[in-house]
Amino acid sequence: MSLLSLPSICIFLLSQVLLVLGVLEIHVDQETVGKISAAVKLMQCSASLDVLFLLDGSYSIGKGSFERSKHFAGKLCDALDIHPDRVRVGMIQFSSTPHLEFPLDSYLTKQEVKERIKRTLFRGGSTETGRALKYILRKGFPGGRNSSVPEVLIVISDGKSQGSTAMPALEVKERHITVFAVGIKFPRWEELHVLASEPPEQHLLFAGDADDAANGLYSALTGSVCSTTAPGCKVESHPCERRTLETVKELAGNYVCWKGSKQPNAVQASLCPFIRWKRVLIKYPSRCFRTVCPDPCDSQPCQNGGTCVPEGLDRYHCLCLVGYGGDFHCAAKLSLECGVDLLFLLDSSVGVTLEGFLRYKAFLKRFLQAAMGQDSPMNVGVAQYDDDVRIPIELGQHKDTLSLMKSIDALDFSGGRTLTGRALQYIAEHGFRSTPVFADVQDDLPRVIVLLTDSKSQDSVAEAPQYMKDRNLFLIGVGSSFMRAELTKVTGNPQQTIVYSDPQDLFNRIPELQRRICSVDNAEGCQAQSLDLTFAVDASSGVGLKNFLRLRHFVRSSCFHFTINRDLTQIALVIYGSKAHTVFALATHTSNSAVLQAIDQVPFLGDSASAGNALLHIYGDVMTVQKGARPGVNKVVVLLTNGGGLEDAAAPAQQLRHSGILVFVVVVGDAQTDTLLRVAGSPSYLVHISSYKDLQYYQGFIIERICEEAKSPVNLCKPNPCMNQGVCILGPGSYRCECHGWEGPHCESRVLRGDSPRSPVLPPHSHVQWSPRGLQHFSRAFWHTERHLDQRH
Repeated sequence: MSLLSLPSICIFLLSQVLLVLGVLEIHVDQETVGKISAAVKLMQCSASLDVLFLLDGSYSIGKGSFERSKHFAGKLCDALDIHPDRVRVGMIQFSSTPHLEFPLDSYLTKQEVKERIKRTLFRGGSTETGRALKYILRKGFPGGRNSSVPEVLIVISDGKSQGSTAMPALEVKERHITVFAVGIKFPRWEELHVLASEPPEQHLLFAGDADDAANGLYSALTGSVCSTTAPGCKVESHPCERRTLETVKELAGNYVCWKGSKQPNAVQASLCPFIRWKRVLIKYPSRCFRTVCPDPCDSQPCQNGGTCVPEGLDRYHCLCLVGYGGDFHCAAKLSLECGVDLLFLLDSSVGVTLEGFLRYKAFLKRFLQAAMGQDSPMNVGVAQYDDDVRIPIELGQHKDTLSLMKSIDALDFSGGRTLTGRALQYIAEHGFRSTPVFADVQDDLPRVIVLLTDSKSQDSVAEAPQYMKDRNLFLIGVGSSFMRAELTKVTGNPQQTIVYSDPQDLFNRIPELQRRICSVDNAEGCQAQSLDLTFAVDASSGVGLKNFLRLRHFVRSSCFHFTINRDLTQIALVIYGSKAHTVFALATHTSNSAVLQAIDQVPFLGDSASAGNALLHIYGDVMTVQKGARPGVNKVVVLLTNGGGLEDAAAPAQQLRHSGILVFVVVVGDAQTDTLLRVAGSPSYLVHISSYKDLQYYQGFIIERICEEAKSPVNLCKPNPCMNQGVCILGPGSYRCECHGWEGPHCESRVLRGDSPRSPVLPPHSHVQWSPRGLQHFSRAFWHTERHLDQRH
């Protein structure tokens, strides 16, 4: 069957989007398309060769398409080693008559040729392709080497010639001139087919994709004219189809029409066909031959399911699955360095469905592959439940990941009732039994159960937290968002609950699960970090009493995560309406119990809100050395708001950040995102919660972010530890205060005249050295000094 036979032509109606479609489409995978484009950068046809461009400059092409033709010709020059002794290039523009733009011996370098092509002007006229070919038959290749070297003619046209091209095209090819026919716009491919050399599949190109066409030109010339391809590169064929626009007749239907009659005074009615003309797209199935070169992704360098993305010919990067960003090649990064006895409990009931059970198996495999290294200190077991509980993989049964994966693959879906409460009780009693060999040896690793369920329990789970507590077990619940309430009930703590929004989001929770598991082995969390922490709570009428009490409870429960004393965490509390009020300062309370008792007494204000006033108050009257802020200690402000009264908060928030104090914005309800970002300074320091009821679920995340900040380096002079306009001078690991009219390590004592007693001062250039012990000494000595000054004044 020939290329142009009717059965091979598919016709369908043209839509509005047609004009933006390419007219050459290669039906291969995206990886091969990328390799075709990459190969173009390696191509350089280096041989004795005369190349003559024949550019259609007629009105049917138009000025826009003519410019694209010029761009394409320049792109082809990139694949040619232009030099007087190797490839020479000339150009003829044709329309009504052919016009020599420049002969082959005019320009000696690639840059000169490309610049001259850019300067070529569109001429316009009718499309006389046959006349242009006859001109070449008469004149030859102007400036060429008289057929002593191979000649290549590249015709760039839409193929719509006014006269016949068959005979002159045949004569040109009989003179051993290799002809490439390049389509522009929506070309008439059957006419271009007549122009092209044999086989036409290798000599028909499309100018719309310059990289692909340059590849096609090079591929056709390789082996015959040009030197061989680069090492590893080879010419391959691919299915492709060419497209063009045609105007065709279409029968729209039959309409009633009136015809004459032989009888006098009579008219005869009849049905007449109605024809209309339509623009349609015609497809020509074919094959394309292109050079494909190896790329750096062929060696599959990305591990653990990572996707390799080539960047040119020799560089690439890996898109890694969650949990596998440990290095450039997607090594596991979650390695559970913490030692735990870890037992996964999989819901295998009918409520979770077979699909859900398989998803949890996949999640479990992904997590363990990412987290379980060769020398991992954890022991892993897997149980599953419905009406009954089974432990097919005993704790510590597998020490290598491969055998563990095979055992997980062998787990079967059972599909009974969802008896989560019974399963948890059984696991609490029987899941962590020592193996017989070591029955007399009790390991002291923390014991963690991870419950994976997506089905509401059909029995009571209220007793589950007590089971866990009685046996010193740590339970983490993982499920979809609609399971949040039940999982919180099962674990007894929303911070031990992990929920996902959709099936793919489940896999995004892998790092969070790893952190939750390892927090068991390091229960201190950020409690051992030094931190000055201030909560600023919106107590305005916009929040309301009921929601204010929720905010107050949030602050209270957050304090459990910190060890409160002079040397570790200091906490201050500010409430605000139109004005800000310090409930207690950083140095007021030195124990958790004292802070909790003070929070319970916090009153509701109930007027309008100004977060800007609250932040200014914190800057000038809370986070200062005078009020107990410690030099060399990270400082964080957590602003709890409903989003009201933030209009004046951006500038004071920036002032706090400039002084080295992080502002963490927690907003509940609707608020303008741009306003919130100006206050927070970055999306990393903004938490937007839909309702006050959901506030508790974000506590773990917020505390975690605060703890991260507590570990970051600090600037000893930010905020300024010097009182009374003293200037802080930073030194290596220390600082000193330059005072004016005041004296003391922090400019805390006024310079007094006469023999009045003065507070002891350091020499003018002495340095205050800071260490944990030094901080303790400063904090205690300073409060001594402040009380002494208060008594004197």
